[in-house]
Amino acid sequence: MLIRNLCNIALASTVLALSGCKGGILDPKGQIGIDEKNLIIIATVLMLLVVVPVIVMTLYFAWKYRDTQNQEIYAPKWAHSNKIEAVVWAVPIVIVIILGVITWQSTQDLDPYKPIEGKGEHLTVEVVSLNWKWLFIYPEQGIATVNELVFPANVPVEYKITSESTMNSFFIPQLGSQIYSMAGMETKLHLIANEPGTFKGFSANYSGAGFTGMKFNAIATPTQADFDKWVSDVKANSSANNLTHANYVELAKASENNPVAYYGKVDDGLFHTIVMKYMQAHGDMKHHALGEHGQMSKKHHEMSEHSMPSSHSQGEE
Repeated sequence: MLIRNLCNIALASTVLALSGCKGGILDPKGQIGIDEKNLIIIATVLMLLVVVPVIVMTLYFAWKYRDTQNQEIYAPKWAHSNKIEAVVWAVPIVIVIILGVITWQSTQDLDPYKPIEGKGEHLTVEVVSLNWKWLFIYPEQGIATVNELVFPANVPVEYKITSESTMNSFFIPQLGSQIYSMAGMETKLHLIANEPGTFKGFSANYSGAGFTGMKFNAIATPTQADFDKWVSDVKANSSANNLTHANYVELAKASENNPVAYYGKVDDGLFHTIVMKYMQAHGDMKHHALGEHGQMSKKHHEMSEHSMPSSHSQGEE
């Protein structure tokens, strides 16, 4: 009766715990998320093959050799067992080898920079983390949004990610991997939604006072036609709201809990300009360095020419 009650309590606790996983990494809606969930489960089960027996044997030995138990054999000089040594070494070694193989394969298969194969052409979205909001630029469609990401279901999406200033982490748990956004750098991520729906996205890296407001909805439309209609609506309804380089400077100013915003037109090359923001002086520095190097080379050449006749005359003498 006691064991049955404990089993019922354990089952109820498991169900309650798993019910809280709705909308998270254990409730994936994309192929990358599904593969990562399977990896988590496999790795956890393999580790439990060691953890569970150790816990069970610890409790069993504590009960079997308790102080009031006088029927067990007392062997104070016992020190070694080949069977025990074989088990405690072989089992972990096998598990580590299996985990190593799985980790190697999954590292290659789930590389965030690797395009998703067999799903057609990728949609490109350029992502910029701002203080404290997300900017999504659609270079092929010529539009942009703030704190709302829309894409067709069953279409792979290539995200090109950077940051205006503070490092953040772009994360849609139900679709898969997170990856950092860093100023002056471009990272990439490839995801796909296997079904239409609205999924929660946010920053997984603390970035200051407004960090908790860096949330957005990732909306997977049922069809490509629905996505095209959304693009047309954004262009039609936000035709007067253009994201120029000047407007971007205003948008990039720190603000919290920003509402969703749409831009019907975006200046060409805006994302590249943001990435290269801190590299603008690099060309001038390079030119300056080459100039100094050229002057030094010229001076060295003149000194060499000046010394050559003298050496030649000494040779003749």
